[in-house]
Amino acid sequence: MAKNAKFNREQVVEKAKDLYWEKGFHATSMRNLQDVIDMRPGSIYATFGSKEGLFKEALASYTQAGIEQLAQSRAEASSPIEALKAFMKRMIIEQRACAPSPLCMLAKTIAELTNEQQELLQAAKDSLKAMEHEFEKLIIEAQDLGDICKDKDAKKLACHIQIQISGLRTYSRTCDGDAPLAEMIDDIFNHYPF
Repeated sequence: MAKNAKFNREQVVEKAKDLYWEKGFHATSMRNLQDVIDMRPGSIYATFGSKEGLFKEALASYTQAGIEQLAQSRAEASSPIEALKAFMKRMIIEQRACAPSPLCMLAKTIAELTNEQQELLQAAKDSLKAMEHEFEKLIIEAQDLGDICKDKDAKKLACHIQIQISGLRTYSRTCDGDAPLAEMIDDIFNHYPF
C-alpha cells in the first residue's frame, strides 16, 4: 500500500510562491524554503526535483492566479475595458499592502535572472506572454463591442497594458495614497493608445 503524501502540494507551492516573490529566487535559500514550507531538503528534492522545480511551479501558480483574477474582474465588470481597469487597480492598488512584494513576481524574476537560469527565465517570460494573451482577448472583445477601434493592434495594446502594470507596480512603491494611482490607471484608457 502506497504512502499518502503528508502535505498539500498546492499549499506548499503557495507558501513557496510568496517566499520567492518576496525574496527573489537567488535570495531564497533551501533553509528559507525548509522553514516556510515545513519540508526537509530531501523531501523538496523528491517532490519537486530541485529548488528550481519548485520555483517553476510557484511561477505557474502566480500566473494562474493572475488569469483567474482577470476572469473574475471580467465576470464582475460591465465591459472588457472596465474589467481591465478593475484588474489593474486590484494588482496595483489593492495588493500593494498585502502582497509579499508590490512588484510583479514575473517582472521581478525577469529582472533578477540571467541566462545562467535560462529555463526559469524562459518560464517567467512565457508567463508574462500568457497574461498578455489574456489581455489581448479582452481587447478583442472590446473591439467587437465597438469600445476600441478595430484598426488598433490588439497584441500591441495588450503589451501596452502589461508595461503599464509593471511600471505602475514599481511606481506604487514611491506613491503616497491610492488616488494618484487610480487616476493614472483611468488615464491609460482615456488617452493613447486606446
